[in-house]
Amino acid sequence: MGLAAFVAAVALAVSPVTFVQGQANGGGYAEPGGTTDALLTSWAVLGLHAAGADAPGSLAYLQSQEGSLHTSNDVAIVALAEQALGARNDALLARLRVQASGQIGETVNSTYWGVLALGHSTPATTRFMLAQQTKAGGFAWFKHGQADSNDTAAALEALRVAHVHGAPVVRAVRFLRTFQNTDGGFELTQGRGSDAQSTAWAIQGLVAAGQKPPRSAFAYLVRLKRDDGSYRYSAKYVTTPVWVTSQVLAALAKKPFPLSP
Repeated sequence: MGLAAFVAAVALAVSPVTFVQGQANGGGYAEPGGTTDALLTSWAVLGLHAAGADAPGSLAYLQSQEGSLHTSNDVAIVALAEQALGARNDALLARLRVQASGQIGETVNSTYWGVLALGHSTPATTRFMLAQQTKAGGFAWFKHGQADSNDTAAALEALRVAHVHGAPVVRAVRFLRTFQNTDGGFELTQGRGSDAQSTAWAIQGLVAAGQKPPRSAFAYLVRLKRDDGSYRYSAKYVTTPVWVTSQVLAALAKKPFPLSP
């Protein structure tokens, strides 16, 4: 392909922002052929906001769905999206209860998300998170669970909010890097194979830790981009393109959570 043809092809390419924005319906977002829901809308808002794009009507939509949120993770993710849109809802955040142990919500994972949504960590919560770090340096979804790349990346983002530095972060970064494959992508668990979302999480986690993400991870994501602007889940599968593309957008912008409004 000549230079002129290449430039023309790039100009005609559909951007991931355009793809995600095209899935809006009354402020909510849905997968193609699906129905809108608060969590997918939150991911879309976060991805678009990280990319510097608007999500018209989404704040009103999310606020209308607050009564349907059941888990602490649901509450935290919606709260993060609302805050990115410039609205901090103290009543919603009050549902993220900090237990005496420092745990927030139902799981270890919900503690990471609770810290991100609240924008701070209590001493007890910071101690609780650090106590969950495995000997290998990773973090899991639940107590005594198998550490994985996604939760380790989310924990790194939460540790950044908690102003944790030094050995815990170094160990977590080292553990996270073990999930990168020769194709440049990161996988959720060892042997599972690379996917776009795990790669996006790894990029955000490394940025949160003050590390430069490998160029090969971005090159992997480039190979997953489709003509309609969306991203494949992996080289083998195409699924939940709005969710996948929204998470990739934040990684491409190199912006960890929480996002500034």
